[in-house]
Amino acid sequence: MASGTRAPASWALDATDEHTTQSLGQAIAQSLAIIDCGPVLITLSGALGAGKTTLVRAIVGALGHVGPVPSPSYTLLEQYEAGGWSVAHLDCYRLRDAIELENLGVRELLAGRRLLLVEWPENVAGGLPVADLAIAITVSGASRRSELHARSQAGEALLSAIAQRMPAAS
Repeated sequence: MASGTRAPASWALDATDEHTTQSLGQAIAQSLAIIDCGPVLITLSGALGAGKTTLVRAIVGALGHVGPVPSPSYTLLEQYEAGGWSVAHLDCYRLRDAIELENLGVRELLAGRRLLLVEWPENVAGGLPVADLAIAITVSGASRRSELHARSQAGEALLSAIAQRMPAAS
């Protein structure tokens, strides 16, 4: 590691029910209001059915969006205006590379007061800037573990605010 660089801040949460995932989404939305910056890129990784879209729904709903938050598995991109944020929810599961991501106009999605929530970022390696907050969800039986990793100053502020609102994993 180069001199002067810090290891990314990390924090984890174990969830045994959907309510805990929804609480995490609410904590993320509340924390976004506190750090008051933009754009913010949050990536979500995990196996099919791990709860990535459930978490996105909780974030968007907690920001104030009323109405459905469909999975963008087939449309690839869904957009919302909520809580003073332009929110874009991108699902890269069906994308093969960074060129396909660029064709979706990802650069425009990262300008101004925008929140970009990206599922399956590993499918477009190199096509996204470094995430402010990277969330990895793993499943073990009926339990899910969400590991949050701050990768920027905004991500560290966001992670700190989230950790103050949620109990950490043991």
